[in-house]
Amino acid sequence: MSRAPRASQGREPPLTVHHLNQLLLVCSLVLLVAVAAVRISSRSGLPSLLVYLGIGVLMGQDGIGHIHFNSAALTQVIGYAALVVILAEGGLGTKWKEVRPVLASASVLATAGVAVSVGVTAAGAHYLVGLEWRQALIIGAVVSSTDAAAVFSVLRRIPLPARVTGTLEAESGFNDAPVVILVVAFSTAGPVEHWYVLLGEILLELAIGAAIGLAVGWIGSWGLRRVALPASGLYPIAVLAIAVTAYAAGALGHGSGFLAVYLASMMLGNAKLPHWPATRGFAEGLGWIAQIGMFVLLGLLVTPHELGDDVWPALVIGLVLTMVARPLSVVLSLAPFRVPWQEQTLMSWAGLRGAVPIILATIPMVNGVTGSRRIFNIVFVLVVVYTLVQGPTLPWLARMLRLGEKGEASDLGIESAPLERLRGHLLSVAIPEGSRMHGVEVNELRLPTGAAVTLVVRDEKSFVPLPTTVLRRGDELLVVATDPVRDAAERRLRAVAHGGKLAGWLGANGMGAGR
Repeated sequence: MSRAPRASQGREPPLTVHHLNQLLLVCSLVLLVAVAAVRISSRSGLPSLLVYLGIGVLMGQDGIGHIHFNSAALTQVIGYAALVVILAEGGLGTKWKEVRPVLASASVLATAGVAVSVGVTAAGAHYLVGLEWRQALIIGAVVSSTDAAAVFSVLRRIPLPARVTGTLEAESGFNDAPVVILVVAFSTAGPVEHWYVLLGEILLELAIGAAIGLAVGWIGSWGLRRVALPASGLYPIAVLAIAVTAYAAGALGHGSGFLAVYLASMMLGNAKLPHWPATRGFAEGLGWIAQIGMFVLLGLLVTPHELGDDVWPALVIGLVLTMVARPLSVVLSLAPFRVPWQEQTLMSWAGLRGAVPIILATIPMVNGVTGSRRIFNIVFVLVVVYTLVQGPTLPWLARMLRLGEKGEASDLGIESAPLERLRGHLLSVAIPEGSRMHGVEVNELRLPTGAAVTLVVRDEKSFVPLPTTVLRRGDELLVVATDPVRDAAERRLRAVAHGGKLAGWLGANGMGAGR
């Protein structure tokens, strides 16, 4: 009876179901720890990205997990995929009425501002740290991308002016595209092309990406509003599929896929799609998973014992970026728009760097650029240190600049679910703090014919309101509206929320609601 051949020495054992079970156990434990870390970060005021990075470092070769992971190429691929999901989730949550007034200023800040930041930071890296120009330009480009998720995870408790939040959010969605183009160009073998050729390529890729993103977003929103899917759970999947399609089409069309996915998602998020609450919750969950996985993987890639020699250069470059490059780019970019100095100061300090710079730092590593490992270490230290410094101080600075004062009317939260057989919509309306709908009677809402308030939830108790029922802050209303008057009913609700019961007579029109 012949014996089975022995496995050759050094060959890895085959994967089994037992290995799969172990992998699933580890992944689930990491996710549970990361979800618990969200609560810790929300109480401490620190962006959650630092907690996730810390988990990855602890699991790495210098930590308690002793996991040896050094694949920059795999990290880049997974990071790009996660960034697509994060940008899609950010675009779905971007309110067009807040972005539209600041679209021009945010676009200038995301293009001309990036150029200023790259130039100043690269000069500091070259003359103060001694890096050669290619390495200095790569670092300048890598750290010039801001992260709105990191900013608003700190500022979520402070109601800021719409111009500040809109500018920061739009800038973070727009500036990833030109930064990626610059990093790839600087990391390519051979001499860097003339600046005007590079500028032309950037503008062309941005234009192609914007056109494809807007087209895919419009077609997708048009189709989802007119095609009734058999199950509500299919709508979130369809929305994310459309967003990913925008990225793929933009990249294959030699445009900016990142700009395409952000613009397509923003159009979908403002299109009043059916079952929107479920779609938004699904996108937020995927966004969290993408961030957690990406940050843990980046933490695994870093080797802590190699960071010692790069701490001082990272501090110097970060100081130039934070105190010179970012403020200068904000001042020069926003000069034509007459933005108050208080808002410029906050936006200068709010230029937090998140996962994007660390992901982009893997591009020179994959391309074999000389000193690329040092570039990655410098960027890693810079992001961690200056997020620790800027993150906890942002709320304090907002209060000092009187930009976080209470009393402003918050936007009225309205969610819609279609009643397909009845050809109507069920609107869920949450009355926030500061809303002028507080104290208004139901009959004073003056909703159009075909719309009515059917239920009020107050203090966890529900009741059918009378025409004379007085609404209060914190109430949740269920409004049924027929399909023809749905938009008019929502516009009227927003108008009363901002202008009170006399909104129509005093000229308040809901501040662009319903667009």
